[in-house]
Parts: sequence; C-alpha cells; structure tokens
Amino acid sequence: MKIYTRTGDQGETGLLGGGRVSKADLRIEAYGTLDELNAVLGLLAQEVSPQDEPAIRRIQTQLFVMGSHLAAGRTDKPVPLPPFSEEEISWLEADIDRRQAEVPPMRYFILPGSCRAEAYAHLARTVCRRAERRLVALHAQEPVPSLFLSYLNRLSDWLFVLGRHLSHRLGATEIPWQPEKPR
Repeated sequence: MKIYTRTGDQGETGLLGGGRVSKADLRIEAYGTLDELNAVLGLLAQEVSPQDEPAIRRIQTQLFVMGSHLAAGRTDKPVPLPPFSEEEISWLEADIDRRQAEVPPMRYFILPGSCRAEAYAHLARTVCRRAERRLVALHAQEPVPSLFLSYLNRLSDWLFVLGRHLSHRLGATEIPWQPEKPR
C-alpha cells in the first residue's frame, strides 16, 4: 500500500464510512488533535519508568478508538468500530486517586518543568485540553458521544496528577508559581 494517494492534494480527506470533507472540518480538527495528543504521549512514554508505560499505552489505545469513531463520520454505511467503555473513565479516576495519595498536598499553583517527564506530562495535558475544546466545538455542530468528552476531561486531570507523581517519585522539586506583588 502506498503511503501517498494524492487524493488530499486539494484540501479534502476521506472518512472511514465514505465521503470526503475539508481538512479544516471540525471533525478532522478534533481527531487530528487526538492524534497530536497521542504523539506527545509517545514522547512521555519514553521518559517514564517501565511501571508507568502500560498506563500511557492504554490511553494511547483509547485515543485511537476515539479517533476511529470520529473518522467514521456521518454515514449510512455501517463501519465496524472498536468499543469505547465507560470503564476507561473509572480506570482513570482510580489511578488519579492512587497517584494523588502518594504525593504531598498541593499548596500552590505549580509551573511545569521540575523534570523532563513532568514537563511532558503537562505538555500532554495542554494538548488534551485543546482536544477537549475541539470535541466540544464539534459536539455543538453535531452530537459526539458524551463519553468522549468525559474521558478527555478526566484524562487532563490524570495527566496533571501524573506530572506531580512523576516529579515526586523522581525526587524533583516542584516549581511554585510566585506572582509578582502589585506595585
């Protein structure tokens, strides 16, 4: 199979269920941002210990599932898609609780950058928030599964806690945000 098809040279792309849309379509923007998040998670996976990598790979897999549902688009032709379960949100919540129990209470806002792994977790968190905004915009135009919106919201929380957890476990000192005092 050739990687190039030339069918997108005029700014359109094909959907899984057939049909073509502009590459600027909200649907393409939404699953393209999920793809970007997946790539950032790949960077993060290179910076974490072997005990954290399976969690990241699980999330990457779920992002592909979400992306496939979005790429199927609006079609009358049924497309077999992998299932997306509410259990994934429960898993994120349980892992957030577990990790949060291992770090000191947060007493201030923190700046990303205490260590490389923590910085990548925060980069992933910000891309996740953008993916969530893109999905919300698409949802305003046409319904998307509300489970996807919940998952991305929880995932950004997980990434925040992961960053703190990585920083703590690696012995890095969190960087407190210290605003200048008004003059």
